[in-house]
Amino acid sequence: MARLAQTAGLTDIQQEILSTVRDFVDKEIIPVATELEHRDEYPQQIVDGLKELGLFGLMIPEEYGGLGESLLTYALCVEEIARGWMSVSGIINTHFIVAYMLKQHGTQEQKDHFLPRMAAGDIRGAFSMSEPGLGSDVSAITSKAVKDGEEYVLNGQKMWLTNGGTSSLVAVLVRSDEGHPEGTAPHKSMTTFLVEKEPGFGEVRPGLTIPGKIDKMGYKGVDTTELIMDGLRIPANRVLGGVTGRGFYQMMDGVEVGRVNVAARGCGVAQRAFELGVQYAQQRHTFGKPIAQHQAIQFKLAEMATKVEAAHAMMVNAARKKDSGERNDLEAGMAKYLASEYCKEVVEDAFRIHGGYGFSKEYEIERLYREAPMLLIGEGTAEIQKMIIGRRLLEEYRFQG
Repeated sequence: MARLAQTAGLTDIQQEILSTVRDFVDKEIIPVATELEHRDEYPQQIVDGLKELGLFGLMIPEEYGGLGESLLTYALCVEEIARGWMSVSGIINTHFIVAYMLKQHGTQEQKDHFLPRMAAGDIRGAFSMSEPGLGSDVSAITSKAVKDGEEYVLNGQKMWLTNGGTSSLVAVLVRSDEGHPEGTAPHKSMTTFLVEKEPGFGEVRPGLTIPGKIDKMGYKGVDTTELIMDGLRIPANRVLGGVTGRGFYQMMDGVEVGRVNVAARGCGVAQRAFELGVQYAQQRHTFGKPIAQHQAIQFKLAEMATKVEAAHAMMVNAARKKDSGERNDLEAGMAKYLASEYCKEVVEDAFRIHGGYGFSKEYEIERLYREAPMLLIGEGTAEIQKMIIGRRLLEEYRFQG
């Protein structure tokens, strides 16, 4: 076991789960990740392996067939998986957010209906807030749900769905003005709908189209899509929690735990970049000695390792805070911001250590160099994190003049 990014105070069960996942990553993910990534191929075999390990039900309560583990256990597993290939952690993360939202906010019927099959990995989750013109400004959502008898009719276009094609359940945030008078704050007139669909592309159910995969610089293998609703009819019992107008709060709760997991991904990618950099620095010789013996490279390694360690500590702290039942938006925002920024810096330093070979597609660092930027914008940009952090600090440190 490496010296960096260790977590004190884990139970035997947590250590056993992490050891199993790390073993799986080393044997089943790292050897094939770069080849699959270059082909932009969905890692079906890897996903089947994770399903067998029970990872799709890691945080789902035992009564629904899950493992009932903590956010910390989950985040540490995500860190290991991202160390192997970040796209795989994305496949699990969106599923996990939907399962978490169901567990926290769903009606009993919704939990009974979805959670056991989600724990088994038979239902795969995705969630959808963003739209083509709004980015992180969730309050500007224009997709609408209008009540029609016992159903709602949904219209609008959503953007940036991770798992949009492969998922069979999408939690979709739309505006629903019913029961909310004119002038109601935008965030109080939003509702989350649980939309079941067939996996695949094209019209996946009447009124619902997944056009195809968005071609991306990195974060390949996992499908990222649009979602178009045109007269999509959803029964009233598929409003998350059974009551309209609560969607914004439900989604933000999901994103809060999602941010811990984006931080965990940043930690995992940074760890892998450090491993590749420190190995290469000991193998490559210049001026008669390994480049690791040049002070310039040792300084880089020292900075990289410190960043890996700091990001891991902040991510663990944010997860533990949420697990203890406390509000963790400040810690999650800080962890996500720091881990994604440090990840980008550690990856770039490893890239520099590789010299010209870092630019070659034969070397793994080339893939990490294209993957790291996604973390700077996923689950809210760095700038959004700083806004959240700043506001929360002003709440905590209000000047009593």
